[in-house]
Amino acid sequence: QVQLVESGGGLVQAGGSLRLSCAASGSTFSISTMGWYRQAPGKQRELVATISRGGITNYADSVKGRFTISRDIAKNIVTLQMNSLKPEDTAVYYCNAARLKGLGAYWGQGTQVTVSS
Repeated sequence: QVQLVESGGGLVQAGGSLRLSCAASGSTFSISTMGWYRQAPGKQRELVATISRGGITNYADSVKGRFTISRDIAKNIVTLQMNSLKPEDTAVYYCNAARLKGLGAYWGQGTQVTVSS
C-alpha cells in the first residue's frame, strides 16, 4: 500500500502562484508515474500533469507554460509549481501515483485551490 499526502493548496488572486506537494509513503517501490489531477465543481476529474520515474513530463494544454511538475525520487515527493494562476484553475487537486504494470493507482485526499478574480 501507498499513502499520498498533499499540501500547499489555498486561496490566491489571479496571476499569483501556489506550490503543491505530495509525499508518498509505504510501498513506494511499486510506484511508476506520479501526477496531479483536478476536479472543479460539476466537472469531471482531469489530468493536470504527470512525471515518470525517468523525469518525462506531460501537461494538459491548459497549464502548459504556467505549471511545472517535478519529482524527488529519493524523498518520494512530487511537486506542482503553479504560476500565473487563473480563476479557471480553481478546483480540488489530487495527487496520483500509478502502480507498476498497470495495476491501478493510488490517490491522495485532495487539496483545494481557489483563484479569485
